[in-house]
Amino acid sequence: MHKDVLIRLNQARQNRQPAVVVTDTDNGEQRIVDAPGIGTDSLSQIIAERLRTGKSGMLEDGHTFLMVHVPPPRLVVIGAVHISQALAPMARLAGFDMAVIDPRTAFATPERFPDMPLHADWPQDVLHNEPLDAYTALAALTHDPKIDDLPLLAAIKANCFYVGALGSRKTHAMRIERLRGQGACEDDLARIHAPIGFDIGAQSPAEIAVAVLAEIIAALRQSPAQKRAAA
Repeated sequence: MHKDVLIRLNQARQNRQPAVVVTDTDNGEQRIVDAPGIGTDSLSQIIAERLRTGKSGMLEDGHTFLMVHVPPPRLVVIGAVHISQALAPMARLAGFDMAVIDPRTAFATPERFPDMPLHADWPQDVLHNEPLDAYTALAALTHDPKIDDLPLLAAIKANCFYVGALGSRKTHAMRIERLRGQGACEDDLARIHAPIGFDIGAQSPAEIAVAVLAEIIAALRQSPAQKRAAA
């Protein structure tokens, strides 16, 4: 790999940004397409699709190879609740780096969430030091506006690929009014998946966790056309 390409690739990795190394296999020429250039590159549509799937490979022309680099997907869960406990091992198996944030120290204990990042602090303090990004999903599960609302707004602002919140339709309607009052626009509010998770008739915390993780994976992997068809 050319030195200048490697330097920019390492910068993208450090900043949790996607990048694609484009190699002409006939002559060995290389270039890197990082976040600022994805939308304007001559291969923008193909690159966008490869970034969605995370798959490297040769193009149909037989001499252009795309090496795709995407940050590992993260799942930030607000609320150290029973659903979160069930979700943790499932998310790990699915390849997500999961972290739990909950200022309620009676819930946010290492005994309940072993071997994973756990923050017994207010979300605004944690997210200030560990900001959200487009390769992060956020699930707000506390049912407490004082804890859930700010990270929901932060997730929308950071363009997280998934934003979900626990609660009934009535609860979500009240949430929408609060967030609208804090400056969220209608397009932003429409991005929140609530009630959270696919409607599979889930009852137990484990079943709800399955529904939530399935919805998150769909948001990560499905193309816009697939999402419209499923709506």
